[in-house]
Amino acid sequence: MKKLTVSKPADLRNHVGDYVALSDWVCVTQEMIDLFAQSTGDHQWIHVDADRASRDTPFKSTIAHGFLTLSLLSKLLNDSVDLGSSKMGINYGLNRVRFTAPVKSGSMVRARFNLKQVVSIDDGVQLEWEVTVEVQNETKPVLVAEWLTRRYG
Repeated sequence: MKKLTVSKPADLRNHVGDYVALSDWVCVTQEMIDLFAQSTGDHQWIHVDADRASRDTPFKSTIAHGFLTLSLLSKLLNDSVDLGSSKMGINYGLNRVRFTAPVKSGSMVRARFNLKQVVSIDDGVQLEWEVTVEVQNETKPVLVAEWLTRRYG
């Protein structure tokens, strides 16, 4: 699926109900996991101790923090949708998030974005996305979320 480009965020109204974007694959590296652990203070061994994780988990590998996977949504969306004249975007919140499967270190992930709603707000729009993140060569998604973003200008 090629990158969706609109002149302004309000033009996304024409895409409500559609899968508007499928991101490129992104590798979740151990370095990313370690940096996320450092930033958040979540150093649980399943994330940062490769030797122990290979022995003592059913995954046989370290796994990414669920919130690391969630934090990739901004990058995956921005790489997949060009909102033209938008001056600024913010995360507005999440209605629902489920971490449905682990993301092993070294996995390739991508996201599918379904636009559920576009609502006018002062100087912009609020977008409601249904997002599914998947791992390459796996059938079960790793994250499912209803995500709210706002675009201004």
